[in-house]
Amino acid sequence: MVKNQEHSALTGWRRKLHDIIFEAETPAGKAFDVALLLLIVLSVLAVLIDSVPGIHIKYGKILFVAEWIFTILFSIEYILRIYTTFRPGKYIFSFYGIIDLLAILPSYLSLVFTGSHYLLVIRMLRLLRVFRVLKLARYVGASHVLAIAMKNSRHKIVVFLEVVVTMVVIMGSLMYLIEGPENGFKSIPLSIYWAIVTLTTVGYGDIAPQTIMGQALASVIMIIGYAIIAVPTGIISVEMAKAKDTPLSTQICPDCHFEYHDEDAVYCKKCGSKL
Repeated sequence: MVKNQEHSALTGWRRKLHDIIFEAETPAGKAFDVALLLLIVLSVLAVLIDSVPGIHIKYGKILFVAEWIFTILFSIEYILRIYTTFRPGKYIFSFYGIIDLLAILPSYLSLVFTGSHYLLVIRMLRLLRVFRVLKLARYVGASHVLAIAMKNSRHKIVVFLEVVVTMVVIMGSLMYLIEGPENGFKSIPLSIYWAIVTLTTVGYGDIAPQTIMGQALASVIMIIGYAIIAVPTGIISVEMAKAKDTPLSTQICPDCHFEYHDEDAVYCKKCGSKL
């Protein structure tokens, strides 16, 4: 009974505003999201070009004003999302809710901490909404399968990372004993850093073994590195093969903000609210 009363509160213009802001199924909703994505791209471009010294000197004031215009618009949008949602707390602490907050926070932090406005590039994460805006439901389904695969393989990945960390600590310590400070391996942590760089096949070249034993150990680490790269890929691939790829809609539950619903769903599969 209480739930039905709460649902009735989200009717009229407030419900329409909710559908425009959160959904992409209607022309108004799609237009809103397209405009939002355009603003996100423009705001990120403004931050990027503002970091160029020549442009900053010449157009710094204009870009500063533009940045605050974008921030104010995104702040209004964030407030409207909270106001029009069925349960504000669910949205605020959801994935997109946190991203939306982080998209405006750096501008306000820049009033206290100089240079923090460059963190506004985090707004790029909001472009993930493009899947819903363009009604790419099949990609939403594919992303859901990937998310399930990542979740199911997390324990295996953690074990794999533990093995890798143990390996680089042992290899780095051995290299420190073999090469020593005279050959650039001044400490065990620095040697572990070298082992990580070598195992991941990055190879900066800032530190290199000089002795035959050190070069032999480095060769072993390099070969192991190539073999290790394939392990997490294989783990996730197996879990993806197990995950069921079903057609999903782009609708968001107004109650719990769950997104992955079947195309013909009438009620939310997570909380039972009507979509």
